Amino acid sequence: MSRTVLLAIDVGNTNVTLGLFDYEGDAGTLSHHWRITTRREQTSDEVTIVLRALFEQAGRRVDEISDGILSSVVPPLLPIWERVCQKLFEREPLLVGPGIRTGMPVRYENPREVGADRIVNSVAAYEIYGGPVIAVDFGTATTFDCVSANGEYLGGAIFPGIQIAMDALFQRTALLHRVELARPRSAIGKTTTGALQSGLLFGYAGMVDAMVERIRAELGREARVIATGGLASRVANETTSIERVEPFLTLEGLRILFEKNRADRGDLSRKEKTP
Repeated sequence: MSRTVLLAIDVGNTNVTLGLFDYEGDAGTLSHHWRITTRREQTSDEVTIVLRALFEQAGRRVDEISDGILSSVVPPLLPIWERVCQKLFEREPLLVGPGIRTGMPVRYENPREVGADRIVNSVAAYEIYGGPVIAVDFGTATTFDCVSANGEYLGGAIFPGIQIAMDALFQRTALLHRVELARPRSAIGKTTTGALQSGLLFGYAGMVDAMVERIRAELGREARVIATGGLASRVANETTSIERVEPFLTLEGLRILFEKNRADRGDLSRKEKTP
């Protein structure tokens, strides 16, 4: 049987994150990762060209891929990325959704309402750190996902992401300008730029600490707090509650789910091309 090379794909509202895992036996290691802009108008042909270029730049070949796993919170892009996988390695990817084995009971009132990325992050956080655990994802939305000591997904909270809040503020105020999300010199801004940076960075950090305090009161004071997402490191440095930043938490979660469902995938070698 050929060596297993897994392509993990997480389609978000703002970015698509990809990870290439090389397997030695049952252990998969993240060897390459990429982040590209989510474009709803792109065709599968265009995406395939981009991915081939990324692989070439990394010194890898797409025909090395033996399997894939796909998570998406953008429904119209799901069939596009499924076709991309068929073109790249002639195999349908494992889809994160109803029917996939997660090993984690979902205690949401309607489990179908939970975004795939939230389940993926929760599975990874619990597998790595145990429970209870809170996974905070600084993505298009800032999400808090809670897993019990027994490994049950309990739910969480959703907050507008920093970028969304920033965009809304600039669109609706005539005199405010866009700023870099950098640490200001003080909480009391002496300029408009400083005041905006203070509100966005320190304000979000305070929100995280306050939400964690409330969640821990229900989940347990011993609950660990793990952060991921593009702005995780920047915000985590200003909080007192975030213990660890795991930039590839979602990709690792996809790897874990693939391994939990690997036996159902059958032969992982690439299918022979049809004449």
